[in-house]
Amino acid sequence: MAKPRVSAVMKQGKWTPWFYLLPALIVMSFFIVYPMINTVVLSFMNKDSTASAATTCRDGEPCWGIFENYRYALTAELDTSSLQSTWQTFWTSSYGNTLKWIVVMVSGTVILGLLIAVLVDRVKYEALAKAIIFMPMAISFVGAGVIWKFMYNYGTGQVQIGLLNAIIMGLGFDPVPFLSTVGLNTFMLIIVGIWIWTGFCMTVLSSALKSVPGELLEAARIDGANEFQVFFKIMLPIISPTVVVVITTMVINVLKLFDIVYVMTGGNFKTQVIANRMYTELYKNFQTGRGTAIAVILVLAIVPFIYMNIKRFMAQEAMR
Repeated sequence: MAKPRVSAVMKQGKWTPWFYLLPALIVMSFFIVYPMINTVVLSFMNKDSTASAATTCRDGEPCWGIFENYRYALTAELDTSSLQSTWQTFWTSSYGNTLKWIVVMVSGTVILGLLIAVLVDRVKYEALAKAIIFMPMAISFVGAGVIWKFMYNYGTGQVQIGLLNAIIMGLGFDPVPFLSTVGLNTFMLIIVGIWIWTGFCMTVLSSALKSVPGELLEAARIDGANEFQVFFKIMLPIISPTVVVVITTMVINVLKLFDIVYVMTGGNFKTQVIANRMYTELYKNFQTGRGTAIAVILVLAIVPFIYMNIKRFMAQEAMR
């Protein structure tokens, strides 16, 4: 009688796979896990990281004890004298600006990317059109910020080196200080983000659209469905998992946004986002505790979207 075969796993032992993973686990622990734990610890300490943040509390002022850095991170930019004042200052704070970026940029890039993906699928030179639209992704965010800073440039004289203001003056209107006008400047910065990331969204969504069965679309058209019905009732439901992944990916990108704001305004004129404020506290104000508290808040805001992406990916893998 033949002897039963012993599996490779049984021969190697149950600990053998962990030895293969050990180098990667050591590297990840050193460069990811340890810095993450250290950041959390520092967020509960004072400016010079030698004592609890509670030591920075002053008599007669609000204090959250060891969570004092988090109180500062969440409320320092707000006018808490009244509910109305709080909401007014919120919209020009780093959190309000980040929310504007999420709503406008994510919706703008996804909608434009989806629209362009549908349209370029019907043109003769599809590859060339996609390459042109994707091209801004090849430029660094710092480079894109410098380019658009010249586009928005505002001069007090008659000669305008900024393209937009030159056009505005050519039409007989006064030039506009796009980057220093509070309220307008954040949206002008968001346009730069949309210009950069639309190509990414278009590429991913175009791939998803090509996976829609052509026979299904043709059958719908034969049954009398117009192009809008074909898109909204057939194509969009089929690619909806990809759309969700693109949306969550863009939200993560926006929450980490730093380069564009830093290069174009330096966070001045009430254009700061969360990442810029973290940088300011850490490297300009040298407030280690407050800066790391903002970093922890930023990570906590990103985690749910990472979880959604992982869950969606695992669901797609299970369907294969």
